[in-house]
Amino acid sequence: MVLIVDAGATKSAWKWVNDRGQVVTDLTLPGINFAHQAGLLEELLPAETYSRLVEAFATYPGLKEIHFYGAGLLAEPAMLKAFFASRCPGAEVEYASDLLGAARAVCQRERGIAAILGTGSNSCFYDGEKIVRNVRSAGYILGDEGGGVALGRQFMADFLKGLVPEPVAGEFAAAFPVDYLTVVKEVYRGERPAAYLASFAPWILERYGRCDYVTALVEENFRSFIRRCIRQYEPAPVGIVGGFAKANETILRKVFDEEGIVISSLLRDPTEGLICYHCHGL
Repeated sequence: MVLIVDAGATKSAWKWVNDRGQVVTDLTLPGINFAHQAGLLEELLPAETYSRLVEAFATYPGLKEIHFYGAGLLAEPAMLKAFFASRCPGAEVEYASDLLGAARAVCQRERGIAAILGTGSNSCFYDGEKIVRNVRSAGYILGDEGGGVALGRQFMADFLKGLVPEPVAGEFAAAFPVDYLTVVKEVYRGERPAAYLASFAPWILERYGRCDYVTALVEENFRSFIRRCIRQYEPAPVGIVGGFAKANETILRKVFDEEGIVISSLLRDPTEGLICYHCHGL
């Protein structure tokens, strides 16, 4: 039995996989922000959620391996180390970044470029075993090209400067409380500015193909990711992970094709590919 976990700041997927590569238990739990959260796992999760997790570990006591992938995870987090040691002391535990998880999911054991396109973005060159180069994401202020936050950020900047054409500008103003002071407060003093900007992406994308301005904006967001990130690596097939990418697969493939770049695989989340990576041959 193997446990594979893909943990982001918003949610985490926990999948128990048997020796035939079949998922026998699948839990979706709240995310863990390793940069800002500390303490024991039972202190960070709601009581009911923590109980479900404990029950799952009790159901499958013979875990051989745990592979835990987390956003921004660079070392063994104490909160997890203590939990795993008490629930499955005999298991081998691996902690790795979400970017390595994405690379393993889409490239398996072959060299290639792996990308994450969700609210934010990231990418790397993977040699079949490890990440050998990473063009830094730079976050929602300085980077995250191609993701939902970058699309929302550019649209909002244009809207505030009067560059969004009618009737789109009027429709946007009617749909959201986007007066200048509200926007500035949310972006510069809000608790989750990246999520705020990314929240406009679905509304924008509904108008793709119906408005020349929006169509160009959406495609330029992906072209910017190609130009500023993907083209910095040596040529190789590109595998992409992320809900934002999957929701816009047709547009994404069109832009990549026009740029002469092959998308080898595109997954909503990495767990399907990670199951194949870790459980092949079990």
